[in-house]
Amino acid sequence: MPTPTEIRLDRAARRLDVSFDNGEAYSLPLEYLRVESPSAEVQGHGPGQKTIVAGKREVGVVSVEPVGNYAVLLVFDDGHDTGIFSWDYLYELGREQTARWPAYLEAMAAKGLSR
Repeated sequence: MPTPTEIRLDRAARRLDVSFDNGEAYSLPLEYLRVESPSAEVQGHGPGQKTIVAGKREVGVVSVEPVGNYAVLLVFDDGHDTGIFSWDYLYELGREQTARWPAYLEAMAAKGLSR
């Protein structure tokens, strides 16, 4: 899997820009990262347990903290601070954003929730 060469938080635009050593780069909205957090709070503890997180349109990130040489911890301004985003997961989120985001919006609509 590719590894990041640059990770840049743009607080004003509410996005995390990640460039990888294979030349790919992704601009990941903070809302997308929050609702796809790898934490057990969001993903659950097993298949089929993922939680649909609502009301995060304006979420921000307070800090981006390195975790060893394999990940970053994103501390969100809503208090969420338990998701460790590995390089592989950030890459996966970038590559799958065009499929994951519409699926999230559909799930929100089906439950009558709003961003």
